[in-house]
Amino acid sequence: MTAAPSPSAPLPLAGGLVLRQAQPADLDQISTLLAERGDQADALDHRLVVADPEAGWPASAVVVDGDRVVSTATLLDEEVRIGDIRLPAGQVELVATDREYEGRGLVRALMQWAHDRSAARGHVIQAMIGIPYFYRLFGYEYAIDIPPAPTVRTPPPGEAAPALRAARPSDIPAMAALQDMTQNRFDVAMPHSAACWRWLLEHEASTLRVVERGDTVVAAGRTTPPDDDEVLLAEAAALDDAAARELLRGVAALVPGGQVRVVHRAGTVTAAAWREFLDHGPRKQAEQYYLRIPDVAALLDRLRPLLWQRLTAAGAERAGRDIVISTFGAHYRIPVHADGLGAVVTGGAMQGPGAVGGAGVAPDHLPALLFGPHGIEGLTRIRPDVYAGEEELFQALFPPLTADVLSYYLPY
Repeated sequence: MTAAPSPSAPLPLAGGLVLRQAQPADLDQISTLLAERGDQADALDHRLVVADPEAGWPASAVVVDGDRVVSTATLLDEEVRIGDIRLPAGQVELVATDREYEGRGLVRALMQWAHDRSAARGHVIQAMIGIPYFYRLFGYEYAIDIPPAPTVRTPPPGEAAPALRAARPSDIPAMAALQDMTQNRFDVAMPHSAACWRWLLEHEASTLRVVERGDTVVAAGRTTPPDDDEVLLAEAAALDDAAARELLRGVAALVPGGQVRVVHRAGTVTAAAWREFLDHGPRKQAEQYYLRIPDVAALLDRLRPLLWQRLTAAGAERAGRDIVISTFGAHYRIPVHADGLGAVVTGGAMQGPGAVGGAGVAPDHLPALLFGPHGIEGLTRIRPDVYAGEEELFQALFPPLTADVLSYYLPY
């Protein structure tokens, strides 16, 4: 087997182009390309990433034609928690290609670079917000719901000026603690990394804001620029109902008489405190985060403690019998011992796993099975190529999950 090329080594491409790690001399050209193909704020965001000691220039790659930068992408380090398991993850961002060079496979080459780097970083999954369908071409599948952002009918009443202000670097520990408290309510969570908190304080596409009570930060959120008499409040977290209402009142004051939308985080303090003020209309279109699983066996191996916990909680007696999961082109056996689950064993194609009491899951539905809101019972109802031979067993192993994702960019 030929080893994958190092993600830091220059890679010749067709037509004399070269894919390589970005360098300080590329900065102005990358900024121009990102601004032209995306948003002006993207140029600043890229600068923040490559200037950060935790990410730096190795996080970014370019395709060059001689000295000309014609395509670029950046890989961020993330972490996804599922139950008590923390999974190292990657997220591809800041992808752009010069119009003259479109259709030449440059994004595909950059995605391969990102996935190679992600593997080298020890990531076992990748997450992404992306163009509808496009990133399915690179192994990503829709898995986790993006929550709705209902409109505020009327802000909470109050006479005093809201105690809302822009966040400062010294607020990061308090904001992170509020987010941890909020995300602990979810089965699956992706928090902001320490580096991302620093970037969010400086970038232009959104503003971190806090509410203080005395000298204590009691609520926090992230707002879009209040342009065109509308503002979006995302990532809202609060210590109690009063703090949540003060946060909403303060954000509404940014656009007097304008429209406020808030990202709904079901089951949280803010969701409960704002219930009477929001207009939860019907959702018009499904929206989900992408996930990619590069190595099914490696991920299942990392999830063994969680699967064992679910198995024992359900009172399933299976010692000496394997759990079998087939993605049809391959299958995975997880031995069940008296004191835990054994290492995952990968096998070949298995078209009929139900005959051995196993589960069949098409590979493009596996991310939704492991991280999504339907569980195997829900997916079985809507996907003919997802089913379980032993229904009770697999419903215990793969239940519906709640999820909350904090990402560098807001998916709204």
